[in-house]
Amino acid sequence: MKMCRLFLQLFLGLILLPGLAKPDPDPLQDYCIADTKSPLYLNGAPCLNPTLALSSHFTTSALAKPGDTKANQFGFSVTLTTIANLPGINTMGLTMARVDIAANGLVPPHSHPRASEVTICLQGVILVGFVDTSNRLFTQKLEPGDSFVFPRGLIHFLYNMEPKKPALAISGLSSQNPGAQIASRAAFVSNPPIPEVVLEKAFQISPQDVAKIRKNLGG
Repeated sequence: MKMCRLFLQLFLGLILLPGLAKPDPDPLQDYCIADTKSPLYLNGAPCLNPTLALSSHFTTSALAKPGDTKANQFGFSVTLTTIANLPGINTMGLTMARVDIAANGLVPPHSHPRASEVTICLQGVILVGFVDTSNRLFTQKLEPGDSFVFPRGLIHFLYNMEPKKPALAISGLSSQNPGAQIASRAAFVSNPPIPEVVLEKAFQISPQDVAKIRKNLGG
C-alpha cells in the first residue's frame, strides 16, 4: 500500500509539474525596475524603489544600431535588450533581439533553453528553420514583414539568402534570460573539451576531422 501511494504521488507530480513550471515567474507588482547596483544575487535582479521609477527606465535605443557581423566567422550579430540597457524589462519575462546577418551570413543552428522565439524579417530574404524532437525539419523563406516562431528549446537557424545584401530581423523571446547555445560550438569547443572519442563516435568522423573542426571554430 505504501509503495502504491508513492507511485501515485510520483504520477500526480509528473502530471502537475508541466502546468506549474514556467520560464519566468509572474511579477507580483506593476513593474520591478532592475537595481543593477545592488550587491544581492537573485534569480533576476532586485527591484528599485517604485517611487524612483522614470520613463527612461522603460525605453532603450540598444536595438537602433547595426551589430558587427564581422565579429565571428558566421557573419551575424545579435543585440539584446537586457536589464543593463532596459531596466524596466526586469521580471517581465521577455527579451527583444536585433539580428544582423551579413550577405550569405548564417545564425548557426542553436537553441534557447528557456524561451520560445518569434522572428520578423525587416530586410532581405532569410531562410529560417527548426528541427523538432522527431528530427522533422520545418523551414520557411521570410521576406520583409514575414514572421516565424521557434518553439522553446529546439535547434533552429537563420540564413541570409541574399549574396550581396545584409539582412535584418527582430526577435521577441519569452524569457528575461533565454540563454543561447550554438550546437557546433557546444560540441567542439566546450571547456573542458568533450573527449575526442565521443565526438568521433557521435558524428562518425576521424580524429583529423575533430581537430579540423575545432580549429575552424576557434577551439
